[in-house]
Amino acid sequence: MTDFPVSPVLPEEILKRRDELPLKPDPVILNGQRVHLQALNLSQDAALLFERSNGHPASLGERSIEAYDADEMIWRYMSGGPFADTEAFSAWLQIQINAPDRLALAVYDLQTASPIGVVNLMSNDPRNLSIELGNIWYSPLAQKTGANTEATYLMLRHVFGLGYRRVIWKCDALNTRSRRSALRFGFQFEGIHEAHLIVKGRNRDTAWFRMLDREWDTVRTQLEARIQALSD
Repeated sequence: MTDFPVSPVLPEEILKRRDELPLKPDPVILNGQRVHLQALNLSQDAALLFERSNGHPASLGERSIEAYDADEMIWRYMSGGPFADTEAFSAWLQIQINAPDRLALAVYDLQTASPIGVVNLMSNDPRNLSIELGNIWYSPLAQKTGANTEATYLMLRHVFGLGYRRVIWKCDALNTRSRRSALRFGFQFEGIHEAHLIVKGRNRDTAWFRMLDREWDTVRTQLEARIQALSD
């Protein structure tokens, strides 16, 4: 007789969470030391976000940037952009806001109380206690400031606190910057899905990363130490 192994049934407290978590994540405000995250509000956020992501010179407090290649710095591996105007930019963001299985969040710089990027809790699958951190982008004004590190930490702390078991990070396999970030934040590489998507008329092979709830305590300690070091 052939032996076909089967995993044990999960504890009832874990199975119950599947019925407690909504398909569309509830709005939330996540507060950190240098950033806070809140539900994206186009009437409040779109104009400033466009101004800081369209390749034109821009400033934020004492920081400033000269004209830059917006495709190279932000949009090359995203599903949209660069955008010709605020209307096209807002329409792209509105799709994210309306999606039934995601929460789009604006990332605010605390020092200036002003938006510097957008992140999403997306591809939510509460029946399997899985969710993705995705559609993440920042103005060059915020890149290399620690904003992404802290925002990622705040999102991870939030979703694992809600009871998710698996958090996904995925990106274009050519996006070396995103792949390095995933590993730096404690995600584990799972492999490449070849010919996974067609984006902007081009093939996309997708690199997949994941973090599990049993790994979170170790990763949390590492990220908190990293954030503290940025503040020292």
